[in-house]
Amino acid sequence: MGKNFVKDITEMEDDFAQWYTDVVTKAELIDYSSVRGSMIIRPYGFSLWENIKSELDQQIKKTGHENVYMPLFIPESLLQKEKDHIEGFAPEVAWVTHGGEEELEEKLCVRPTSEVLFGEHFKNIIHSYRDLPKLYNQWANVVRWEKTTRPFLRTLEFLWQEGHTCHETDEEAHEETIKMINVYAELCENILAIPVVKGKKTDKEKFAGAKYTYTIESLMHDGKALQSGTSHHLGDGFANAFGIQFTNRGGNLQYVQQTSWGFTTRIIGAMIMVHGDNRGLVIPPKVAPTQVIIIPIAQHKEGVLDFAYDLKRSLAKTVRVDIDASDKKPGWKFNEYEMKGIPLRLEVGPKEIDKNQVVLVRRDTGEKFFVKLEGLRNNLEKLLDDIQTNLFARAKDHLLKNSQEAVSFEQFKSDLEAHSGFIKAMWCGGRDCEDKIKEETGATSRCIPFEQQSLSTTCIYCTKPAKHMVYWAKAY
Repeated sequence: MGKNFVKDITEMEDDFAQWYTDVVTKAELIDYSSVRGSMIIRPYGFSLWENIKSELDQQIKKTGHENVYMPLFIPESLLQKEKDHIEGFAPEVAWVTHGGEEELEEKLCVRPTSEVLFGEHFKNIIHSYRDLPKLYNQWANVVRWEKTTRPFLRTLEFLWQEGHTCHETDEEAHEETIKMINVYAELCENILAIPVVKGKKTDKEKFAGAKYTYTIESLMHDGKALQSGTSHHLGDGFANAFGIQFTNRGGNLQYVQQTSWGFTTRIIGAMIMVHGDNRGLVIPPKVAPTQVIIIPIAQHKEGVLDFAYDLKRSLAKTVRVDIDASDKKPGWKFNEYEMKGIPLRLEVGPKEIDKNQVVLVRRDTGEKFFVKLEGLRNNLEKLLDDIQTNLFARAKDHLLKNSQEAVSFEQFKSDLEAHSGFIKAMWCGGRDCEDKIKEETGATSRCIPFEQQSLSTTCIYCTKPAKHMVYWAKAY
């Protein structure tokens, strides 16, 4: 098939990885920097993140959490306090060894995550059960020295939020962990139109130092899975390491129970790979920086631009709207804003003005509508809602059609080769089987879903009694 005529975007059927790279660069979401594996998030890409951040920040605050900010640097001795945690992150840590020209007495880690910083702080401010719960969240950047990178999906530095909480009891920490994975799932499905599978990570895949990890997993257009958000019950491991104790209601000293949870800019990559097509981005209206783009037709003719700008001012009260009044040809503009994924295009020229109407074109389906001006606002709102609903339905259909069930390992391998996507299969709970499945197929356990099915009584690999039904997939 070769190249698509829209700014030379490679067709996804030819080379999905190159299609993705073409889209994020040509739609002006990112540019590459001189630092390997780091990206410049351009205004269009950053406005997308700001809209996602705004939605999530509201939900985080509604659940009683407060925003704080922790330092960028972590002393090596502090990082070493939680053994499992540092072992899990050691290969990805970036170290600062000099301050100016002087070698530091103690190396500083550039935060890969902030559990230890919060642990140190919580030790200083928590003394009694009356100080609990502590419900904190941080919006920050973190650094992980990844070997292979791809914009948004895996970069040396990325933006995220990380929640950190302390509780009196294990039960309260469990409720928090569940609550926040549900917040992430609702954001993905209701705002980003990305269907997810909710479940628990295996011990192999859980967060380093956690008691257990909950996850939401989404399926990309190419059949690979993407971990889209995680919520961790940390138990009292960090509390023991950092001495975070409180006087409980019985007057005795007790360690707190902690959670942490995070959501990152990689969700933009997920949105691109779930909804995008060979013309470029397709952005869900609820997070689109521009929901409606006005394209004046024959704008050199008297009254057209004035009419278009008046229309923009009127519609700005209802939707996020912009106008392209540049001297580029309408065809170029159509392709440009289709490639940028703007949900609705509004065309207006002398003919439309005479008929007191405009032309609306949907990005998701390409459908064209002629709409009278007096009903325009209501029609815009309805169409944007319809686009949002359609994008979710389309992605959900893709997920379901690409979720297979396997009851033998031979079927597992053949399904994975033929269909990619999720494969649901039973598992004994053994690490050896999990490792062997990955070694022989490249598929990893994505989660033990909350909604369990009994597909058979035996493990897909070893045929011993099965404990769980697991979603498996090749993943980003």
